[in-house]
Amino acid sequence: MTGPASELRRTLGVGDAVVIGLGSMVGAGIFAALAPAAHAAGSGLLLGLAVAAVVAYCNATSSARLAALYPASGGTYVYGRERLGEFWGYLAGWSFVVGKTASCAAMALTVGAYVWPEQAHAVAVAAVVALTAVNYGGVQKSVWLTRAIVAVVLAVLASVVVVCLGSGQSEAGRLDIGASGGAGGILQAAGLLFFAFAGYARIATLGEEVRDPARTIPRAIPLALGITLAVYACVAVAVLSVLGSGGLGDAVAPLADAVRAAGVPGLAPVVRVGAAVAALGSLLALILGVSRTTLAMARDRHLPGALAAVHPRFQVPHRAELAVGAVVAVLAATVDVRGAIGFSSFGVLAYYAVANASAWTLDAAVVARVVPAVGLLGCVVLAFSLPSVSVVVGAAVLAVGVVAYGVRRWTAGRGA
Repeated sequence: MTGPASELRRTLGVGDAVVIGLGSMVGAGIFAALAPAAHAAGSGLLLGLAVAAVVAYCNATSSARLAALYPASGGTYVYGRERLGEFWGYLAGWSFVVGKTASCAAMALTVGAYVWPEQAHAVAVAAVVALTAVNYGGVQKSVWLTRAIVAVVLAVLASVVVVCLGSGQSEAGRLDIGASGGAGGILQAAGLLFFAFAGYARIATLGEEVRDPARTIPRAIPLALGITLAVYACVAVAVLSVLGSGGLGDAVAPLADAVRAAGVPGLAPVVRVGAAVAALGSLLALILGVSRTTLAMARDRHLPGALAAVHPRFQVPHRAELAVGAVVAVLAATVDVRGAIGFSSFGVLAYYAVANASAWTLDAAVVARVVPAVGLLGCVVLAFSLPSVSVVVGAAVLAVGVVAYGVRRWTAGRGA
């Protein structure tokens, strides 16, 4: 299905694209990833954040350059296919779909944990169903809801920063990075924090729904990433100054614990609400992005062709969205949130490795290849710095995808 009936409507401008990126990045990651990252890196947490930001910048730059040339739904699935060959495009798409499906489940479970901990799985499933329905109604409805969510989350995070830095419990000495958890701990922290940065891919995967994509996408991606980095740095400094790396590493709800330690316990329930809203925003944007990559892969018959259908009224890949929603709902009812996050990080880093390799082919000049080279190396290093279980499971699932691709090609060859 490649004619007008299967095409998506271009309705998103720069502001809309930035909002979608912010909804993916300024989400539950900042509420959840700081504690395990601090546990891994100790007082080297800020160094881990810096490493994650450098890798994210390289990935974002490579993605923006590629998206300007290939403004179609699918993101790195399309870039890898066009620049490196069909297999690498498929591998990127497979990594994205399975990794981000796990991420969807993690975000849904985060909603449940903050809203109703005793019934976290049930709340998670309800959240998936509700947001799948929102996405089904059209991408503009998703943008409106994401804009409201981003506004709420930024207001909550700003309150946390002001309360922590303005309290008598804040000490600059707690920001000392001299006694870190070592290079391995810093890299593992960077890998965990990268989970919270990875949302800018959502802008690229919506390339077929963006107006003037050659201009809009390269502007929207660095804007969204820059705003997110500034927010994360402010929050990390504020929370560290109150809790220190040890207290932050042991915290169950780090931002809520930080405002309590700062002497404003009444703000803790507001932070919990903000975390739930943030997770909803991330989940909304994640379902949006995964369904678009599913659409692109279905068009090329790497996934069932029925998933390539576009709704005649709402102009969305409705079957892909329903399929993704169904799979995420099952995972949200059964999986553990920590395992989902680790596996998701491995899959997403593999996805961006293909993006950087694709960007490497755009220009033979040495200077132009520095950014994709650093991004590719960074993705590989961070992926294998994750907890061993995440690495083993992630590699196994990627291997399953490779075998499926080989079987499909072999079957097609015999049929010919």
